[in-house]
Order: sequence, then structure tokens, then C-alpha cells
Amino acid sequence: MSDIVEKTLTALPGLFLQNQPGGGPAAAKSSFSSRLGGLVRGITALTSKHEEEKLIQQELSSLKATVSAPTTTLKMMKECMVRLIYCEMLGYDASFGYIHAIKLAQQGNLLEKRVGYLAVSLFLHESHELLLLLVNTVVKDLQSTNLVEVCMALTVVSQIFPREMIPAVLPLIEDKLQHSKEIVRRKAVLALYKFHLIAPNQVQHIHIKFRRALCDRDVGVMAASLHIYLRMIKENSSGYKDLTGSFVTILKQVVGGKLPVDFNYHSVPAPWLQIQLLRILGLLGKDDQRTSELMYDVLDESLRRAELNHNVTYAILFECVHTIYSIYPKSELLEKAAKCIGKFVLSPRINLKYLGSYSGSSTSDDNN
Repeated sequence: MSDIVEKTLTALPGLFLQNQPGGGPAAAKSSFSSRLGGLVRGITALTSKHEEEKLIQQELSSLKATVSAPTTTLKMMKECMVRLIYCEMLGYDASFGYIHAIKLAQQGNLLEKRVGYLAVSLFLHESHELLLLLVNTVVKDLQSTNLVEVCMALTVVSQIFPREMIPAVLPLIEDKLQHSKEIVRRKAVLALYKFHLIAPNQVQHIHIKFRRALCDRDVGVMAASLHIYLRMIKENSSGYKDLTGSFVTILKQVVGGKLPVDFNYHSVPAPWLQIQLLRILGLLGKDDQRTSELMYDVLDESLRRAELNHNVTYAILFECVHTIYSIYPKSELLEKAAKCIGKFVLSPRINLKYLGSYSGSSTSDDNN
């Protein structure tokens, strides 16, 4: 295991145990809190898989006794959950702790609840029978006036939630689209995106709210809505042709550097947002001259501005070329795209050569 991984894993206890006041026998509490660090260091020092299995089984036996003891406090349970997460991360079964993770999410304070939710999202799958026990807790936290509790509930919903229980939380999440805090609106959009992936028929009635999210004043909320639109446009592009102008306007603002600098990456304005918008435009403009004409100018500008010598600009250029060859053709754009492919192919860098050859073969397929 590399030094970087070892340092990262060794630092995990501090991430979960920070700002915790002491109480009771300080030495005992300190010893208990440092066990994850000792476990990580012990495993990294081992030389065989057999030794690792022996150490982990000993740790799991100790954890099983601790979480089952009636004297175990919620703080101790939180620390046990962190160690159980680590054991499961290494591939060992810690299923005896699943129910305790749910209880921690239900009963703990904010920090303990956070660890409980994290453990549940890592331990369980969407069809797991124990997940139903978390529904009431999620509903309660979605109705909470505490911003942190609301965000934690939205996060776990967007990661793992039983399909049959979506109606129980859907109205609450719809309400969060109007929340005053951008982070709540953004997480609500991501939760609805999750619902669209696992049960699209249950969120069809709120497509108008997706459109409002696309025009949200916060860039993060707008960006989150693009995940939903990319998915829906892949399934039925004809139903969203009327939004082409909105997507073009957004891409113009991004390319023109109108977004906050927080979204820049190596001086490139919101590159992943650009890539997603280019993919959406490619789907909307396919075999449609009228729709394609709306995006010619912004595609030309995207090609012209993506000139920095950085890997992320190559990714933008690749998506831009693919979009140009996907939509209704325009000779000037095709010529510029071909020059871009030529630069890739003639580059001394192997990765760019591959990108050029792949672009050439994919554009050939599009034309056929």
C-alpha cells in the first residue's frame, strides 16, 4: 500500500472524531478513538493475506461484542461504524452492524447521524430489506428545520432508496425545489434524478419543475438539472426541442466565462458543464436542420476558445467535434472539426493520437 493511501486512511479517525469534547476516563476514550488508526497501521504492516484475515476477524469479533453491549453509547457506536466501514471496504462481511447503522442514523446527534447515514449508504443496496426501516427517519429529517438534517436526508435519498417507498418522500422533495438555500435545491434535483433512474414513471408529472431548475439562479442547481435532461433527451429528444435555445444560451455563458471562477478548472470555464451541454446539443440537433442552426455559432465559439494546452480542453474539443458531426452538417464547422482531428492525429502525444483516430472513426460512423 502506498504512503499516500496509508496516510489518508490513518487520518480517517480525525475526520469523524473532530471537535468532540472529552468526558469520563480520558485515557479510555482516547484509546477507543485511536483504534481505527491502529487497525490501519496494523494492516499496512502485514505481509500476507492470511495475516490480514486473522487480524480483521479479531477486529470484527471485538466490534460485534461492542455494538451488541447494552452499555455502548452512541458516540462509541459511531466510532464502531467507522471501523466497520473500513472492514467492509477491505471485503469482509460486517452485516451484523447494518441494523446498528440504521439505529445510529435514527437516534444520534448530527455527527452521529451523519456517520449512520454514511454507513447505511455504503452497507446496503436498494433492495435490502433493512432499508425500509430508514424511511421514517428520512421523512422526519426532510421535514426538519435543521438545514444539515435536511441535506443529509436528501443525500442518502439520492444514493440509495427503496423504489416502492418513493411516494412517501416525493412531495417533500418537490417542496425542497423551492427552498431558499441553493444546496438544498441542488440536492433535491439530484434526488429526483435518482428517482428518474429507478422509477421514471413516478416523476413524469414534475417535468415542469425540472425546467424551473434549469433556469435556477444558482449555477449548481442548473448543472444538477442537466443530468436529468441528458437522460431524458437520450430517451426522447423530440420532446425537448423547445429547450434548445436555453441550452445554447447556457453554453454561451459558460464559454464566455460568465460563471463564477469557482467552476473553472485550470482556467477553463466549467469544462464538465461544457461537455454535458455539448452532448445534449448533439442529441437535439441530430437530423434536424432547424434545431442545428440554433447551435452553429456557439459550437464555432467553443472550438475557437478551447485552445489551452490542457487535457480538459482536449476533452471539450473531442465532444465539440463529435457534436458537430452528429447534428445537421454545416460545411464551415465540418472543416474546422476536421482540422481539429488532424491536429490530434499529428500530435506527438500517444493519447492525442488515439483521440484523433477515435474521433475520425466515430465521425465516419455518424456520417454513415
